[in-house]
Amino acid sequence: MGYFRFYRRARIFPGLSLNISKSGPSVTMGMKGFHWTVGPRGVRRTIGLPGTGLYYTSQSGTHTGVHSRHSDVPLTPAQQGHADRAVGCLVIGVVILVVLVIGIIIGGALSAAGTGSSAAAPPP
Repeated sequence: MGYFRFYRRARIFPGLSLNISKSGPSVTMGMKGFHWTVGPRGVRRTIGLPGTGLYYTSQSGTHTGVHSRHSDVPLTPAQQGHADRAVGCLVIGVVILVVLVIGIIIGGALSAAGTGSSAAAPPP
């Protein structure tokens, strides 16, 4: 059985978008690879590597729907701290990976530009 979907995004200015969908309006702030969405279902944080399809999303706030996990027993402070540290380590790891990939790309471009300019210069 199928269902209808509706979604529109309007860019207000770079880094800020207004989203309208069947479930309600939301606002997205950020850039490719790292953004926050605030809407009727709470706050969603997404970090990823643009162009790769790899991303991590976490959500806090109101969770509705049949696929939401509900726990009758809240996490202890120690369990919550462990979960927060794990997410923090994942975010730091992804940021380091992004910085390394950008460094490799920029380094390759600079070395290619450097070899081309020295070959075109006349000898002294």
